[in-house]
Amino acid sequence: MSKKPHQERTFVMFKPDTVQRSMMGEVVKRFELTGLKCTAMKMFMADEESLIAHYNKDDAWFMKKGTNIVTDLQAQGLPVTKDAMEYGKDIIRANAKFMMSAPVVAMVWEGNQAVAVIKKMVGSTEPATSDVGTVRGDYTVDSYSHAAYENRAVRNLIHCSDMVSEAEREIAIWFDEEEIMDYATAQERIMYDVNLDGTRD
Repeated sequence: MSKKPHQERTFVMFKPDTVQRSMMGEVVKRFELTGLKCTAMKMFMADEESLIAHYNKDDAWFMKKGTNIVTDLQAQGLPVTKDAMEYGKDIIRANAKFMMSAPVVAMVWEGNQAVAVIKKMVGSTEPATSDVGTVRGDYTVDSYSHAAYENRAVRNLIHCSDMVSEAEREIAIWFDEEEIMDYATAQERIMYDVNLDGTRD
């Protein structure tokens, strides 16, 4: 059965830096105030196999990102010790290492344009250029170049899905369907004319 527009789902994961900096409540509050609904949430230690499946990157992505790292290293006068492909793969290796360093919090959020709304609020993956008013723009001062300089994953607080299809793929990695709650909120009643039992007027 096809979902209604207000049933669009997106996947969000708070990375270890959000958990360790005690920022979870602040970010959840921002999402809730839009009228989106959290339908699943859990805290756990991520495993490497699931993280590799989650990132799901191909050689073109590795080459593009690795080339950017080579450019950053050269601009900083630092030695380039491997080819661009390996630098690209190092991003996922470093991300997995970081994501396993402390608990993460996975969530499913639901609502009209959920993917686009969350993505807009989180901001661009490069914290240094994220707009003021976004989570990354307001709460982190890290950057890709600084992360490359220190040979570590960028600390950008949150992962969120880019597309509906990607969200559904990621949700399936981290949640069983029975873990996702089906309920109505007062906001849905106001915004979408949904009754509290999930039906419509």
